[in-house]
Amino acid sequence: MKKYIYIIIGLLVLAGIVWLIVTPGKTRKKLGESFAIQGQEHIDIGASHIAYNSNPPTSGPHYAQPAKWGVYDKELADEQLIHNLEHGGIWISYTGIDDETKTKLEKLTQSYVKIIVEPRAKDDALIVLVSWGRLQKFQSYDEQGIVAFIKANTNQSPEPFAP
Repeated sequence: MKKYIYIIIGLLVLAGIVWLIVTPGKTRKKLGESFAIQGQEHIDIGASHIAYNSNPPTSGPHYAQPAKWGVYDKELADEQLIHNLEHGGIWISYTGIDDETKTKLEKLTQSYVKIIVEPRAKDDALIVLVSWGRLQKFQSYDEQGIVAFIKANTNQSPEPFAP
């Protein structure tokens, strides 16, 4: 009898943990401008595809291999980073920022696991944050706004538990 009680208690604890992980993501408000999801089709590297509906793209055709999470000095392919968004990550791109701002972004993002930071020539704002279906542009470094976007939009995607 004791054995069954322990099993039931274990299952209740497990259910509670799953509820805590899943429920906050479903109920919290997402930040940034919303864009229609353009699918999640995998394409070959260099393959042509439909035009994206945002800059940077927030969903759509993408390469099968995501980038490793972290900070990059060189621009990566949009098609690769969309896969990271599909896995629940945040893509931070920038253009025309000074070294001090770049260092602030890099330090800030060290506290988070699913982050990509990279320069991007096609950006039309100094700093752009992207998650699956969401985008927010900043004309200056706004730590509070950046953190709020990261917290609200991380793992709000089709594959939130993918690495």
